[in-house]
Amino acid sequence: MIKKISVLVVDDSALIRKLLTEIINSQGDMQVVAVAPDPLVARELIKQHNPDVLTLDVEMPRMDGLDFLERLMRLRPMPVLMVSSLTERGSEVTLRALELGAVDYIAKPKVNIASGLQGYSELIAEKIRACAQARVHSRGRAQDVSAAGLRAKSVAATRKRVGYSSTEKIVFVGASTGGTEAIKDFLIDLPADMPAIMITQHMPENFTRTFAERLNKLCALHVKEAVDNERVLPGYVYIAPGSQHLEVKRSGANYMTRLHSGPPVNRHRPSVDVLFNSAAQLVGNNAVGVILTGMGKDGALGMLEMQRAGAYTFAQNEASCVIFGMPKEAIAQGGVNEILPLMQLPARVIECLGQRTNRV
Repeated sequence: MIKKISVLVVDDSALIRKLLTEIINSQGDMQVVAVAPDPLVARELIKQHNPDVLTLDVEMPRMDGLDFLERLMRLRPMPVLMVSSLTERGSEVTLRALELGAVDYIAKPKVNIASGLQGYSELIAEKIRACAQARVHSRGRAQDVSAAGLRAKSVAATRKRVGYSSTEKIVFVGASTGGTEAIKDFLIDLPADMPAIMITQHMPENFTRTFAERLNKLCALHVKEAVDNERVLPGYVYIAPGSQHLEVKRSGANYMTRLHSGPPVNRHRPSVDVLFNSAAQLVGNNAVGVILTGMGKDGALGMLEMQRAGAYTFAQNEASCVIFGMPKEAIAQGGVNEILPLMQLPARVIECLGQRTNRV
C-alpha cells in the first residue's frame, strides 16, 4: 500500500481550512492529518504528526506566517506551500516567503464560487505532490545569503566584465517551481555588460513586475518586466509578464520582444517552450539556452529545437534543483549540452558566450 502524502493545513479561516481539507482529502494519494488556526498551534501539531507538506497562510493571529516560516526553515525545514492572495501586496509577501524557503505558492480558493473549483483542486494537488518531492535546505535561503552578501555579490558583478558587448547574442532562460530564487542566484553573478537575457518563469499576473523590480535592485544588470515590441538590448534582462507569452522577433537588424495571449502551452502562459522555439527560429547559434528548476516538461522540446538550430544549452543539475522536473525532461529529450550545479552556471555561460563570440 502506497503511503499517502500527509498535509497540515494552517489558516486562521475555518472556512478555508474546511475547503482545503475537502479538496486535499478528495485526492487518493494525500490526506490532511491536522489543521491549525495559527502558527503556535501548528508548531505542536508538526511535532505530533510530522507532516510531509505544510500549507501556510500569511496573515494570522499570534504570529505572522512569514515569521513562522523563517523560524521553521531554520529549525525544522520542511516543504511549505504558501496559500496567499494574488495581489500586489500578496506578490511581495509571497516572493519573500520563497526567499525564506517556501517551495511554492497558490492563490486562496474563492469559497463563494463553485465554478472553477475542479481546476483549483487539480492545481493544489499537483503543487502538494511537487512539494512532497522537493529538496528543502537546512536553513532558509534568506539566511544562507544575507542582504549584505547579496549587495557585495552585485558590486562584484558590476566590476566584472564579459569583455565584449553583443547585440546578436541572447541568453534564454526558463524556470518554474523554485525558479524565483534560482533566477536570482543566476543573475546576481552576471556582469553588467552581458548580452540580453530573456526569461520565462511560470508566474501569475501581479507577480512578474514585482519580481523584476526586486531583481533589478539586486543585480548589476537592468531587470524589467518585458513590454511588447521593445528592442532587446545588451545589459538588460526581460521577464515574461504573467499571463502573456514572450517571444523574440526580428525588425531589420534588431531583435525585439513580442508578447501575446495565445493559448497556454503545456498548460502555461507564459510558456518556456514558446520562448525557446522563437529563439530556435530566429536566433539560432547566437543563442544560449538555460533551463532551471521546475515542475513538469515545459521547455524540454523548445530546448531541443534550440540545440538543433545551433544554440548551446545548459540544464541545472538535480542536486541543486528544488524540483528536477523541467531539467530532467530537457535532458531526456537530448537537447542539453551541459548539466551543472546552479552556482557554476553563471561563469560557464559567460565562458560559453566568449567562446562563441570568438568563433563568429
